[in-house]
Amino acid sequence: MTNQLLISFLMIIIIVTVIVSLNTFNKQRFLNKWVYSPYRVKHEKEYYRLFSHMFIHADSVHLIFNMMSLYFLGSFLESAFIDFYGLVGGEIHFIILYFFGGLFSTLIPFTRNQDNPNYRALGASGAVSAVIFAAIIWNPEMQLSILFLPIPIPAYIFGPIYLAFEYWADRRGGTGIAHDAHIGGAIFGVIYVLIINIEKGKEFLSIIFG
Repeated sequence: MTNQLLISFLMIIIIVTVIVSLNTFNKQRFLNKWVYSPYRVKHEKEYYRLFSHMFIHADSVHLIFNMMSLYFLGSFLESAFIDFYGLVGGEIHFIILYFFGGLFSTLIPFTRNQDNPNYRALGASGAVSAVIFAAIIWNPEMQLSILFLPIPIPAYIFGPIYLAFEYWADRRGGTGIAHDAHIGGAIFGVIYVLIINIEKGKEFLSIIFG
């Protein structure tokens, strides 16, 4: 019963995101309404945009990549939370991590672009990044891989490589990707695990330096 409920909770997020995203492809007016715009958040008080951008994506590749990452890492992490905190506590922690990770990921773009009416961002990447890095802290020895590095490597090595790439890409600019949002989400994922279970942070450090 726990596994069935686990899958349904995770799939609810994925299914809703897929449905909303598919229905916004090539619908510019809808995208304009839901996209993240720091300028409109600040000047028009449209605070809902801090969350609405998580349910829309630029194209099918963007959507598939985010939802696949969410499914594989989210399945592991939500199950781990439930095993550790019980069904209700585990689900609450996962929901907080995902949605507040998405919220936290908007902070750096907001500080940079709150007076820029042309800045727009969309996608669940920040929230997914929070899940990925929470999973890394929770189980730093699990094997992970990414498209440009298909060979599985330990999560505690994967994490710094990923962050280094995101930082480099953010500094370089010109990619059309909100790398700063990915970094913000990752930071939240790490902080959240340390808040709810500092022992996981100690275990992570012992693996790195032990």
